[in-house]
Amino acid sequence: MTKSQSVRTISLESVRADGWFERLGAGSAAFAQLCQIVGDRFVAFSIVAGLRITALQVDGRNAERSNIEFGLGEEGPTQRMTLGDFRRRLANALIGEDDPPATLDLDVSPEALQAFLGVRNVLLAPVLGIELLELRVPDDAELGARVSCRVDELDADLSVEELREVVRERIRAEADKYRTAQPFALDLAVIPEAESAAAEGRHERVVSLLGGWPGPLSMILRTPEGMSITDEPRRGIVRALGLLGSAYAALGRNDWAEDVLRLGIQWGGDGAHGADLFRRLGEAYMGNERSGEAIGLLRRALALWDADTSESPASLREARALTHAALARAFSLRGRHIATLVSIESALSFGADAASFADTRAAAEAALGPHWARLRAHLIGEMPEVG
Repeated sequence: MTKSQSVRTISLESVRADGWFERLGAGSAAFAQLCQIVGDRFVAFSIVAGLRITALQVDGRNAERSNIEFGLGEEGPTQRMTLGDFRRRLANALIGEDDPPATLDLDVSPEALQAFLGVRNVLLAPVLGIELLELRVPDDAELGARVSCRVDELDADLSVEELREVVRERIRAEADKYRTAQPFALDLAVIPEAESAAAEGRHERVVSLLGGWPGPLSMILRTPEGMSITDEPRRGIVRALGLLGSAYAALGRNDWAEDVLRLGIQWGGDGAHGADLFRRLGEAYMGNERSGEAIGLLRRALALWDADTSESPASLREARALTHAALARAFSLRGRHIATLVSIESALSFGADAASFADTRAAAEAALGPHWARLRAHLIGEMPEVG
């Protein structure tokens, strides 16, 4: 577009459907379990396509051979096919069909904008990591409208048809994950990328990388295949489920976070890796306003680290600091001021940042009054040194 070309810029904030899928499944354990087995994106795809899933018979040895029953609309007859066929056909249907083209004149209501972009694409965009920002419409219709959006947190400027092709390509990629993977084949090589994304706060990317893991892992947990997995890949599985659970918690999908982290605990058992899952689950409980239950989980994490002999105390300093810090927050929420301050001191002894506790410490000290100074001196004198 030339600088002289007049362009209307239209915000798409009122058009975006961000969070619709999460709200739909909020608080439903059955919905979360369905997403773990079928794949959360494929459950979203089925809803957008107007399908209702009525039954699922899981094959614990081969997830692709699980049987799924579904119908079209509220009253349509049900069909039955394998989960693998269901995913392939659903993806092909979404790729092959699109909303009919629409024109955009002076009407810029949310409904008109959705029709112009494609209602299906508007619904699928947040599920596929696409955030719609603005629509720019030139006076010269031949130049075509452009959509400003963010794809996996990277800015993009696309035509409407290019946007639709990005949606199609992401549906294809999601289908390919299941089409090319062998039963129970998990790519442990993606874990470092997921860890980097988590460290950078790119939680949607973590979900994109690891969101398909819980379903097959929950099915093979008690099978001979699951029991025979050796220690090193098992540790990788536990790390991955910890990252995924914390990513769901950071995105506000707390029920999903708890389910994934509990699955990770079943895979991890006792030891340092299991301890990390207890710590993450405790933090997820606090995000779900269950601070009382979180305290027990965080104490369990500390007990497992204390019992672990495979790692040196120095290598677990950060993990322990994080756990004591979480305990301090949980105790503070419960109004247990002495326990709050003791946990803060423990976190500091393992290298936690004092500034992060300033407000919590001040509130607890104010509640306890002058007696805390004497008690603190006594506690520090009794506290063992850490390496």
